[in-house]
Amino acid sequence: MMKMVHSYWAYLAVMLLLFATINAISGLVKKRDFKDQDLRISLFTLIVMHIQLLIGLGWYFMSPPYKLLKANGMGETMKDRAIRLLAVEHPLMMIVAIVFITIGWSKHKKKDTDNGKFKTIAVFYGLALLFVLSRIPWSQWF
Repeated sequence: MMKMVHSYWAYLAVMLLLFATINAISGLVKKRDFKDQDLRISLFTLIVMHIQLLIGLGWYFMSPPYKLLKANGMGETMKDRAIRLLAVEHPLMMIVAIVFITIGWSKHKKKDTDNGKFKTIAVFYGLALLFVLSRIPWSQWF
């Protein structure tokens, strides 16, 4: 059940992160004013990604890859590419992505210009999107 919730919520999380990044890039390129709608898109993305983190951490400690990591140790886990992805790389990169989203959200609030706000969101959310897309277990997603 937990894996299913984590998997389905991930679709929403990735779509929102992609949308927030595109929205920020669009605002930056078109030199739009940073309005309440832009704030809400970024904030909602932040919230959804943090919920995904909590669901993911809950699932992680119940997952077969984690149990294999505990049973075999880090050395054996790192030798198996599939287990390494699920037990080490995916969780680590998702945490890094959420840290970038959180930093981007915090830094954008300190910017005085609309261009600065869009640029901060675009950079930090964009990097987070790259991290997320790089370590999604694609074979299990579709």
